Formats: sequence, structure tokens, C-alpha cells
Amino acid sequence: MSKNNSWNWEVSGFEPRKSPATTDQPPLAPSPLVRRYSISTPSVVPHSELISKQSVATKLHNLKDKLKHAREDYAELRQEAIDLQYYSNAKLDRVTRYLSVLADKTRKLDQAALEAEAKVAPLINEKKRLYNELLTAKGNIKVFCRTRPLFEVEGLSVVEFPDDFTIRVNTGDDTVSNPKKDYEFDRVYGPHIGQAEVFTDVQPFVQSALDGHNVSIFAYGQTSSGKTHTMEGSSHDRGLYARCFEELFDVSNSDTTSTSRFNFFVTVVELHNEQMHDLLSEVESGLPKVQMGSIDSFVDIIQEKVDNPLDFSKVIKKAFINRSDDKTKINVSHLIITIHIYYDNLVTGENLYSKLSLVDLAGSESQRLEDNDGEQTTDMLHVMKSLSALGDVLASLTSKKEDVPYENSMLTKALSDSLGGSSMTLLIVNICPDVSNLSETLSSLNFSARARNMVLSLGNMDTIKKWKDIANDARKEYYDKEKETNDLKQEVVGLKQALKGANDQCVLLFNEVQKAWKVSFTLQSELKAENSLLAEKHKTEKDQNNDLRNQTAQRLHQVQDQKLQLQQRDSTIESLQGKMKSIEAQLNAAVQFSENKSQISTDSAVEGIASAAVTKKLEEELLKRDALIERLHEENEKLFERLTEKASSVGSQQALAAPPKNLTQAHDLGSNNKDRTMDVVPFSTEKKNDGTLALVKPGQDKIKSTPAGEYLTSALNDFDLEQYDGLAAISDGANKLLMLVLAAVIKAGASREHEILAEIRDAVFSFIRKMEPHRVMDTMLVSRVRILYIRSLLARSPELQAIKVSSVERFLEKPTIGHSRSSSRGSSPGRSPVRYDSSIKNALIVDGPMHGFVVNLKPEKKSKLSSVVLKIRGIDQESWRQHVTGVKLREITDDAKAYATGNKALAALFVHTPAGELQRQIRSWLALNFDFLSVTGADAVGGATGQLELLSTAIMDGWMAGLGAAVPPITDALGQLLVEYAKRVYNSQLQHLKDIAGTLAAEGADDSSQVAKLRSALESVDHKRRKLLQQMKGDNALLTLEDGGSPIRNPSSAAEDARLASLIALDGILKQIKEIMRQSSVNIMSRSKKRALVTSLDDLSGQMSSLLDIDHPCAQRHISDARRVVESIVEEDDKPQGTSRATSDELSSAETDVTQWNVLQFNTGSTTPFIIKCGANSHSELVIKADDRVQEPKGGEIVRVVPRPTVLETMNLEEIKEVFSKLPEALSLLALARTADGTRARYSRLYRTLAMKVPALRDLVGELEKGGGLKDVKS
Repeated sequence: MSKNNSWNWEVSGFEPRKSPATTDQPPLAPSPLVRRYSISTPSVVPHSELISKQSVATKLHNLKDKLKHAREDYAELRQEAIDLQYYSNAKLDRVTRYLSVLADKTRKLDQAALEAEAKVAPLINEKKRLYNELLTAKGNIKVFCRTRPLFEVEGLSVVEFPDDFTIRVNTGDDTVSNPKKDYEFDRVYGPHIGQAEVFTDVQPFVQSALDGHNVSIFAYGQTSSGKTHTMEGSSHDRGLYARCFEELFDVSNSDTTSTSRFNFFVTVVELHNEQMHDLLSEVESGLPKVQMGSIDSFVDIIQEKVDNPLDFSKVIKKAFINRSDDKTKINVSHLIITIHIYYDNLVTGENLYSKLSLVDLAGSESQRLEDNDGEQTTDMLHVMKSLSALGDVLASLTSKKEDVPYENSMLTKALSDSLGGSSMTLLIVNICPDVSNLSETLSSLNFSARARNMVLSLGNMDTIKKWKDIANDARKEYYDKEKETNDLKQEVVGLKQALKGANDQCVLLFNEVQKAWKVSFTLQSELKAENSLLAEKHKTEKDQNNDLRNQTAQRLHQVQDQKLQLQQRDSTIESLQGKMKSIEAQLNAAVQFSENKSQISTDSAVEGIASAAVTKKLEEELLKRDALIERLHEENEKLFERLTEKASSVGSQQALAAPPKNLTQAHDLGSNNKDRTMDVVPFSTEKKNDGTLALVKPGQDKIKSTPAGEYLTSALNDFDLEQYDGLAAISDGANKLLMLVLAAVIKAGASREHEILAEIRDAVFSFIRKMEPHRVMDTMLVSRVRILYIRSLLARSPELQAIKVSSVERFLEKPTIGHSRSSSRGSSPGRSPVRYDSSIKNALIVDGPMHGFVVNLKPEKKSKLSSVVLKIRGIDQESWRQHVTGVKLREITDDAKAYATGNKALAALFVHTPAGELQRQIRSWLALNFDFLSVTGADAVGGATGQLELLSTAIMDGWMAGLGAAVPPITDALGQLLVEYAKRVYNSQLQHLKDIAGTLAAEGADDSSQVAKLRSALESVDHKRRKLLQQMKGDNALLTLEDGGSPIRNPSSAAEDARLASLIALDGILKQIKEIMRQSSVNIMSRSKKRALVTSLDDLSGQMSSLLDIDHPCAQRHISDARRVVESIVEEDDKPQGTSRATSDELSSAETDVTQWNVLQFNTGSTTPFIIKCGANSHSELVIKADDRVQEPKGGEIVRVVPRPTVLETMNLEEIKEVFSKLPEALSLLALARTADGTRARYSRLYRTLAMKVPALRDLVGELEKGGGLKDVKS
């Protein structure tokens, strides 16, 4: 079928299965036949008698007939498929036209519904706005008051309820004329009011939250006043939690349409001691989180989605289970349940988010702090602080202040978005009606009245009437909008019913279309199956035909080869027979002349015998050469199999390896000239500003562990020789480990090579050093590993890159005398061992004459025997050129290995020269000095590579193997080179640090800032030098030589250490001078104090002997300046009452010495909180400023230095009180307890709170905690 046909039989998912035997693969090329030459005449049976050509022709004819019938069947099936396609297309066109008509109708109905939704949306928004204005006409903050019933054990009630908005409390104060006091609220509930009636007044706030406003509802009051009952309720009388969510759920269901949707999420948080605890975090950790709090300080808490009231009840129960069972802790903690409301409208694109926060506040009772222990006191302080902060926020909002103190408490921070702005707040005050709780009842009512009375007053009766008229107008407008909204909703319902009818018709038509598609698909499947069977049958017959053709071609090829062999043997026999005839003719001629020339006949006979002997010897030599060629083939096949096994183990990793970017050209690491570079970092280097390199050994914190590195380290360290039987098994195991190392580095890639090699560095070098005495490792693999580390070090050291190495011509020499060797190594007359000078080998650069590697290769002379062999083989003697045999290549490789063993100069050449460039230079040298070798590929053996390529590869392989061979008792040449390069880098870095330290030590200092800078710089250099020396001590894998190599010399740093000690002493002198100058900043000083300052300056002058000469001028100048200032101060006589005056002066100095004051406020439940200012003086002491007496705040502030908690360790309670009497009264009230131990514990916590507020004293707090000075502070 043509490609342009509209019908396609390739149906997705119904392709015929392809077996591995029938997959299309390129035919394997037949293996090349090796021709062997022999003059023997074995009998050959022709195979043409075994093959019947007539039978093959018959089979081919039958296959052609079957193929013809299959093609006819295929054409019939294709025509049936075309007819079926036309029928299906016609039916589908009719159905498609009918569906398009229905789609137009549906689209019109959808458009009408969307237009109706668009009309309704503005009316709904206007309705929400009017409802919110009506609700907030008297302000955004509402206060309700609820009184619980009296218990049986309680006394008389002290509250009355004149109306629904007033509560009257009998204060019992006989000093006033009217002991009853009235409080007005937005709604007052008596003891008889149930939960349902309370929720009736709360319901408008729930509606406001659903309209998009943030709403917060607080339950405030003392413990046992009914807060929790109002919020939670009971099983038979539910509280606000369940009722609010049910109202949200019911109203959202009534307002939800096909284009709008509500989603609800719940978060439950407990606030205890200003710390937020997520009660849902232990339920499911995989739930989404939401941020709660202000932008500066927020907490991520888990929010769980709820779809119905039952889910909401389950979530609340889970949260209550996770809450602490400690009743005391519950009473001093706030519970915040937040319902997050998300609204999406697909028509208008409106996305609203609001939340309803239900807060069960902690008990507001004001207990005496002395009645509780330290932990309960802390809890009560935090509760009072948070409730006071809430009252401040509500007061600020109702009084329309610009600055609202949200940051004073974690409670107000967390609910900052629900307090103020367009949000609405409801405070439900719960009180106890009995006489025993009168004080707490009055405190709660005063707190709530404070928030409520700050609301903007409505004014006189005229103003009230005006507001009522505005409310009535808004209510009337609201009702009109609601009626219009209902009419539009009825219209939308009618449109939805019409749309549903159209959808039903579409479903019926869609079912019919599906049935038609099923019938069509069934027919297509059947046709596809039949087509697959025919195609498979045709393919099978085609494969059989191809097999027969291949067999026929192979047999014909064999017959031709046999004929060719027979012709060659016949020609050989004919040539030998011709020679025999010529010899017989010579013998006959000799017999005829035997009578006259007997001597001549004798010579002819001898010549005939000699010719026969030469012929026989020639045949034997040819047979031996054929056997030798056969053995060489077998050895090559075994070698190829071993190389294939090795390559397959690392083939996948090599395919993924990428060349690094830091080297310009890759180096050859193998005999096949495969360019690859492994740039691994056994050392990490830090680049200095002046271009030098700092060698730093990567520590455990810098080496990144990898699974491959861990496996290789374990395998290398755990390699045990005793687990293997014999040296062959040990060699195989060791070489496999080295190959795994190379494979892991290749797989890591250029970006991560240094990580894995740095990780396994110690294990690799330890393994090589352990295996060297046994001589079982493949030295070429050892060389590859060594070169990896040397090149990584070389790439990061400009000093090493600047090393000049000898050229390759100096390492190669031509043979001067001797004859060419034959292919046999044992009978080689021209082979003589070459001795190389070990001193030249150990040098990196040889300036004088040196012995190079003698390439023992000379042109062969054509002997009579070789001429006969060339003639027998049919080779032209003029075009013949010398070829290098495999035995000769092995000899050259062995000689190159012996030359390279322990040769550091050759190792440096290998490291600094790219492998491709090095082999090219060797090839150029061979071409220049051995012109008798074959150069082109056509002249080479096998037609693959030239003789120069083979020779250069053999020399490179031998050198690589020799450079990795150890020469006991020292390591291999590459290992020695690696150690020498590492030593050079270490020495360079140490000398560089020595130069920097010398420069710094020679610089002078004029003031304290320069002294500090010089001291810091010298300490930094000394730290780096010590770190480098420590790394050198631990770097035994590279710096330890068995032959006792020279150690790395550490340059002397005595002068720099002396200057550093002088700078430290000078810094101490300057600090003491600064303190003396600070004490001298007065106009009048007592004689004794002035004398003490002068004596201190004299002592400092005596300390100058410990300074170096370079630091004397600076110290002398500062001492002279200070002495001049002290002597210029006017002195006065010492007075008996000097103690009190000195104390006053010290306190004044402490006050002026504080650069910044930090203010703390302690809320104790009273109307006026304690305000304490704290700071730090120059002696790192805590200084406070507060009112001398709490009851007299206008009596003036006093400044005192606060003693550390360690001062009170040995004092009793009376002594502690005496110390506190000199401090501000607020501090003593907060710190004093009933016992000395309790006082010390409180004072420790108070000292830590004050000191942590001062940034300069935070380190001091840490030192006191470590030393046990703040052991009473609980973490």
C-alpha cells in the first residue's frame, strides 16, 4: 500500500511480536581464510559431488510459487480494508456533524450560565459589603460578657443583670455611697443562657469570615470561669468550635456553584511560655504547612484539610490527645484553633483567603509570685505578659493609634493579621459570680471594659438616630439586593436544567459512537492478525531462501579455494619436477663423459646430491615456518581474548568518561594509543595572590565520601595474600583491583575525579607498597595509577609546570655494530645486553651526555634461501621491504622496559609530554634513522598499521611497563618522581610563608589598631605554617622513602615568633594605657589615686624590656602622653568620707560609660509594669538604670552595676537582701524568694534575661553557663 493512502494499518499496541531469531541483523562477515604454503600433495575430495544442484533449483521454484500466492492473498485483504475504511469514514462524518450541532447548543447554554454568574457576582459582593458595614457600624471590636452558674459549694452571687447589655457587680466597698458598679458591653449573658443563644450572636462573625474577612474570637477569664465550656461545650451541648464550623459548612454548601468552590483547612496550636507547639505535627508529618505569625518571626505549622463536620471533630480530638495532660500546664497555656477558608471563582477569577481564629486564653488570675516555685512563676509571668500585650493591642486598635504593639507577645504576633485593619475581633469575657472570686471578676471586667470603652462613642441622641437611619437604609438596600440575587439564582437553575438535558443527549450519542468504534476496532484487529500471520509466513520463507543461498555460496567458495590450492601445489610440483629434470639431464651428460673425464662426472654427481639435499632442506624449513605461523596465530587469539575480557570489565565506564578541561592534550595510558587523561587531586591547593600555590592535604572534613570510594578503600585495605593459592591468583586479584581503580575514576568523570582519587589515595599507595616486594602487579597498571596523581599535582603547580625535561631524541640511540637478529631470541648473534648508568637515571634533567635506549634493529641481507622463499611465494624481490616480526617487537619491548626501570628522567618526560606528541616524536625519529622499514599501511603486515606505528607502540609499552616496575629496596621511577614533586611544592610553600612573615615582622606600628592588624597577620601566617607542617607529618604515603630520602626542611621562624610575642606584650601595655586615660578624664583627682596612676605608668615603663627595639617607640610615646595627662590633673587631699564619694563617682562613670541602653518591661499583674534599662560598661559588667522605688516612679532613676550570680553563692538570705537593698527596688522584688537557694535561682534567671538583652554580654553569659555560674538556669 502506498504511503499517501489515508488508511494506516499500523494500529498502536497491536504490532506483531519480534522474536530474537527474526530481528533484522547485519549478516556476519565470514572469517578470513588463512593460506598456508606447503609442497606436500594431500588428496582433496571435491564437494561438488555432495551437492545436488537440481534439488536446490526445485526448492527455489516451490518457494517462488508460495510467495506468489501470499502476495495475491495480501492484495485481497488490502482491498477489503480499503472498503471498510470508506464505510467507517462515512459513518463517522455523519456522527461528527450531529455532535457539532449539539456542541454549539451546549456552548450557548454555558455562555448564558456564565453571563448569569457574572451578573450575580457583583450583587453578592455588594451584599457582603453592606453586611460588613452593618456589622462594624459600632467598630470592629465587640465584647460579650458571660456569667457561669454558681456551684453548690460557692456562696452568694455578687452580679446582677439589669438588661441584656449591662452587668452590675456589688463591690462590697462600704467607703463609697454606691458599692454597686455597672459595666456596659455589646451583649451580656446570664447563667441561664445556653450555648445555642450565645452562638446566635456569634453567627454574624462566622458569616463575615466566609465573606473574606479575618475574624478572631477570644474566650477570656480566670480559671474555672467557663472559657473552655464556651469554646468546646459538652457532648449534649456543643460549644463554639463545632457550631462555627457547621455554620461555615452549611453556608458554603448553599453558596457553592459549578464555577465556585470553598476549601477548609484547620490548624491547632498551643502557646506556652511564648513558645508555639503544633498539636498536629505528631499526627501526620506529610501534610502541607502554613506560616503563622508576623513576617519577622513566623512558625511553620501543619494544616489538615477537612471536608465535613465529622472530619473537623476528628482533627480536634487528635489535637486534644497530643496536648499535655498536665492540668497546671493547660491553665497557663493558650489554645488557638484556626479555620483557613479558601474561595475560588472560575468565572470572575476571584480568589479569597480568610481565617476564623478561635482562641481559648489561659487563666487571667493574678497570683502572688512568692506562692509558687520558679517554673510556675515563669509560666504566670508569660501568661500575664501575653494577656497584657493583648489588652494593649485592643486598646491601640480601638483608639485608632498608628503604632500597634504586636511585637510585645507571641500571641499578638501570631494573630496580628486577625487584629486590626478590616478584620473583626470578638472578646467573650467569662466571670465567676461568687463572692470569693470578686477580685478576679473585677479584674476581668476592667480588662474587657478597657477594650470596649475605647470604641468610638456614638454621641447624643441625634447621633444615635442618625446611625439608626443609616443602618435601616443599609438593611433595606441589603434586602433588595438579596431579592435580586434570588431571582438571578432561579434563572441560573433553569439554565442548568436545560444544560443537563443537552448533556444527556450528548451522552447518548457518545455511547453510539463508542459502539461504532468498537465494531470498527474489532474488524481492524482481525485484519491485522491475518496480515501479521501472512507477513510472518512470508518472512519465514524468505529466511529459508536466504539460508539456502548462503549455504550454496559457502560451498562454491570452498570449492574455489580448494581448486586454487590444488593449482598452487601443481605449480610447485611442476617447478620442482623441472628442476629434477634439469638435474637428471646434467647427470646423463656426466655419464656420457665419464670415460674421458672421470673427475668431471664425480663432481656432477656430487652436485646432484647437493641439489637434492638443498631441496629437502627447503621443504623442511617451509614446514617449520608454517608451524611457527600457526603457533603465532594461536597466541594472538589468546591475547585478543584476554584483552577483550579486560576491556569488557571497564568498557561501560570508559564510554562514560569525558576528558578534563584543565589539560590541553590527553596522554596515552595504554599500548593501543587511546588518548585519555585522568585529572585527580590527591592534594588540594589554595591559590595565593602572588601566584604561588599552597599545598594542603585534604582532611576528613574535606574529602567527600562516595560509595565507589568506600568500596575501593575497603577492597584495597582488606586484600589478603593468604587467601589466594599461588602467585598467579595473587597477580590476577591485584591487577583486577588496579583496573577497578582506573574504571571508577573514568566513570566518575572529569568533574569528580579528584574526589574519588583523594578518597582512596592512602589505600592505593599502601596497596602498591605492600605488593611491590612480591612482583605480581602489572607494571603498566601501576604506571597508569602513578601518572594520574602526578598529573593532578602538575596541573595545579606552576612551579612544576616550569620544569624543563630532556627531549625524546636524547633517550633513543641507533645500533652501531652487530648483525641483525633472526626471529629466534635464543640464537640471536646480534643481541648484547646494554648497561645504563644509574646516576643518569636518577636525575630529572641531564645536561651532559647520556645513554639512550638502543633500538637494536638493522636491515636484513637477502640470502639465497630468502630469495628462493620469495620466489616460491610469488613476491617481487625488487618491491620487497623488510618487515618487523612479532618476536622482534617483543624483544624491543623487553629492552625498553629494562631501560625505563628506575629512570626518573624518562618518567619526567612521560609526565610533561602529551602521549600522542611523544609517540609522534618517536615515530619521526624511527623514520629518520631506519629508512628500510615499511611506512605505508599497504606495505604493512595484515594491511592495518605501518611498521613505524608498531615499533613506536612497542617502545611506548616497554617504557610504560618499566616506569611502573619497582627496584627494591626503592619504589618505581614514577613513585620517586611523585615524592620529589610533592617535596618541591611543600618547600616552596614553606619558603613563601617564611617570606611573608619576615616582611610583616619588619613593619612598625604607631597605634593600637596597627598593632592589632600586625598581630592578627602574624598569627594567621603562623597558623598556616603549623597546619602545613601537620599535614606533612601525616603525609607518609608520599613523603616516606625506603632509601632514606632527604626530609623537608622547615625554615626557622625564631625572628617572627619573637616579633609576635613582642606585639602581644605591646597590645597589653596599650590596653592598660587606655584604661589609665579613661580614669584620667576628670578635672580633679585625689592625691592617692593620682599617685597610683603614676605608679602604674612606671610599671608599664618597666615592662618595655620585654619588647623588641622596633616596638619601643610606640610604647614610649603612649606612656609619655598618658603621663603628661595624669600630671596635668588638679589633685586634692583625701577625705574621710571619700568612700561614698568614690562610689558615686564610679556609678557616674558606669552610667556615662554605657553606650546603648536596652529597655525591658516586666508585667507583674499590677497597673504599672516594672521598666528596667540595661547595658554594658567598658569592663563588660551589667549596668541597670531603674526607679529607686516602685511606688515613687517620679523619685528619679538610679544607675547600679549588677553583681554576677557567683557573688551570691556563699551568702545567706540576710546578706543577699543587704546586697539587693543597694539596687533598684524592682530588681529585688523580681529576684527575692523565701529561701536563699530560691533567691539565687531566681536571680540567676533574671541576670541571664537582662544580660542576653545586651549584645556585648552574650559571650559572657555563655562563659558563665559553661563555668557553672548560671547552673540554676534551666535549659
